[in-house]
Amino acid sequence: MSAAAADEGGIPQAAPVPKAKAPVLAIIVAVVMSAAASGGAAFWFSSHGAPAAAAHGAEAKPAAPPKAPAQYLALEPVFTVNLEDPDASRFLQVEIQVMARDAAALEALKTHQPRIRNALLLLLGQQKSAQIADRAGKEKLQAAVLAEIQKILKDETGKPGVEAVYFTSFVTQ
Repeated sequence: MSAAAADEGGIPQAAPVPKAKAPVLAIIVAVVMSAAASGGAAFWFSSHGAPAAAAHGAEAKPAAPPKAPAQYLALEPVFTVNLEDPDASRFLQVEIQVMARDAAALEALKTHQPRIRNALLLLLGQQKSAQIADRAGKEKLQAAVLAEIQKILKDETGKPGVEAVYFTSFVTQ
């Protein structure tokens, strides 16, 4: 046995293993550099990329025009109808307001209000109290009212005009 391979007690020792600091340090430096390069590239493309894309023929999407403010119109007088319940005499009283973003649509609504009121009275009179007792039933009726108004306005003006319908009072008795 050689003197270098044995310690003082004569027990053989393994050759010392050199520490691998150089490869770990190289990996850390590579990770830091790639992160810095990625961050720099992201910054450059975010601040300079849009004009460069436009210069290369790419079209930028035009911004959507802002919506016009909502305008509301109450359909007056209040709608009161007999419900279609065979076992009892029941009534529905509902106040309806419509929302549009175009003043011309509201004017068309006023002009054709007799036809609209007639269609809505017929629609509301077909309901059964059990159908409109819960929220889902009321929302279904609300959608049907909106569709009916939009159908009439489209027939008369060529556009649906009204975006939404709101029940501001809803009483069944």
